[in-house]
Amino acid sequence: QVQLVESGGGLVQTGGSLRLSCAASGFTFSDYTVSWYRQAPGKERESVASIRCTDDSTAYADSVKGRFTVSRDNAKNTVYLQMNSLKFEDTAVYYCNAEIVLGLRSRRYWGQGTQVTVSS
Repeated sequence: QVQLVESGGGLVQTGGSLRLSCAASGFTFSDYTVSWYRQAPGKERESVASIRCTDDSTAYADSVKGRFTVSRDNAKNTVYLQMNSLKFEDTAVYYCNAEIVLGLRSRRYWGQGTQVTVSS
């Protein structure tokens, strides 16, 4: 059974830190590029950070550069999102996404999300 399970969300004050985890099972995790998305109330889901499966290169949204760090531990089938210097506008549900490109198609899995609330 394919699963992506996020954890680590919660309530934190402005300027604080949280570390989110995304634990995978049921598929070859190391073959997948993993991305973190977030969705705030009334807004569209947006990409926050990603880490490639090929070379562990990372990419970040401008809004989180220098504050968030994505990393992966393939031995534990887990991807992390370290979030520092949190701002009120980081409040959202954070989702983990795993994607593999298969020729002209891609396969994607989503987690259920974890709530991050930053109090001002």
